Amino acid sequence: MIKALSLAAALALLPLSAAVAADERGPSEDALEAAADAFEARMEAFGERAEAIAEDDSLSATQRELRIATLWAEYQPDVTAFTEVAAEHASAIAAEALADVDVDAVVKQALAEVEASGAFNAAQGIAANGAWASNDPEHMATYGLMAEYIVGEAMDSLEEADAQVAEATAQATEIIADAHARAVEPEESDED
Repeated sequence: MIKALSLAAALALLPLSAAVAADERGPSEDALEAAADAFEARMEAFGERAEAIAEDDSLSATQRELRIATLWAEYQPDVTAFTEVAAEHASAIAAEALADVDVDAVVKQALAEVEASGAFNAAQGIAANGAWASNDPEHMATYGLMAEYIVGEAMDSLEEADAQVAEATAQATEIIADAHARAVEPEESDED
């Protein structure tokens, strides 16, 4: 399912990445770059003028705010125009990039890879067992009981392992005590 979502994201970004990767630039890209350069110059001019107003100590704070707002009103049409140009050329750039791309082949290849990975089967299984995604109180109670059972089984296994460790420790202690007793016995028989 994650691969299917990745496929959708890849297909959405395909026109832009193809446009960026292309060696030849189209007229839309050139126009957009020119508009961006002009817009950048206008915004730098705005920044310089706004900074000069902000640093003018002869003005009150209210007067500075009003003058900067007036200045912004002068530059606002440039922002709107650049946004329109960017939107217009972005779709043209995507169209130019898609002109050379066989979208059907890309989709078929991507779907074949997703199908081969088994993601569709897993997604169908999850969709068929919608109870796992349910917030129904009865389902939640069932999940709680299942979790309690699993935890109980794990605790039982831990208790069994603990008992086995205790038994093995007792046996080892007994063997060590016997070995120690045997080691001490010959010394006692030598004394006789």
